[in-house]
Amino acid sequence: MSGRIDSHCHFWQLGRGDYGWLQPDNAALAPIYRDWGPQDLDPLAQEAGIERRMLVQAAPTVAETRFLLDVAAADPRGGGVVGWVDLAAQDAAETIAQLATFPLFKGVRPMLQDLDEADWIATRPRPDAIEALLEHGLSFDALVMPRNLASLRQFTARYPDLPVVIDHAAKPALAAPADDPRHVMWLSGMAELAQDPRICCKLSGLLTEMAPEQRSTVEMAVQTLQPVLDRLLEWFGPDRLLWGSDWPVLTLAAPFAFWTEVTDRLLGDLSQAEQAAVLGGNAARFYRLPEGAAA
Repeated sequence: MSGRIDSHCHFWQLGRGDYGWLQPDNAALAPIYRDWGPQDLDPLAQEAGIERRMLVQAAPTVAETRFLLDVAAADPRGGGVVGWVDLAAQDAAETIAQLATFPLFKGVRPMLQDLDEADWIATRPRPDAIEALLEHGLSFDALVMPRNLASLRQFTARYPDLPVVIDHAAKPALAAPADDPRHVMWLSGMAELAQDPRICCKLSGLLTEMAPEQRSTVEMAVQTLQPVLDRLLEWFGPDRLLWGSDWPVLTLAAPFAFWTEVTDRLLGDLSQAEQAAVLGGNAARFYRLPEGAAA
């Protein structure tokens, strides 16, 4: 489909040494414990008709953000970078202003899901840091889980002009039993956040939240995710959903083509215009990407 954009993918180089979550002794992550770059993703993007991609931080360092800006600048498909800044640091506003001098710098993403404080986003960021995001026309990616949604709502209410997108649909507990309390957290939290029309949501990162049997085939994955998509469409509509691959983390669950087939089937009942919005148009608008095949 023309204009398709991957709103969420990662490149990294292990030798940089700042990927604390990705360690060689973690067997679950062993398949992705290597360097990943544009040359690895290009054939898959070509097959899927993806013209541009957003590179999203995977390390809580400004140095990695600068690394991604260099990668994106040399990448014909590089649409932009969602980087990292310590929003609680005294120099956060200054750091944001410096990064904003790079046209490919589009926003920030604190790694909220990894923080011990579930309410960090509601209590820790400096107001001048968030004002700097607003001043420079930047956006905010919310890497959250159901336990973070209540505090995210407090944060978004405090800054009503800040563009926000919820990564990976806030990682619903798809593999958990029906009485798991995260289900209620997710349903109530997402429904409330979606009432704010400037808040968007990424259709990404869901296969890795599923049990192996739930994604054993495309049909099973579609069956598992259909209720999730129905909720997301009910809450956000097709004009506030952004498709993303979450590659290469995706590969822990399934190949790239598996995810594109699953999502193409899930979106199949939408009109062509609505599909085009989810698969590219919404990302271009949210991240303020220039028209054309490259930024």
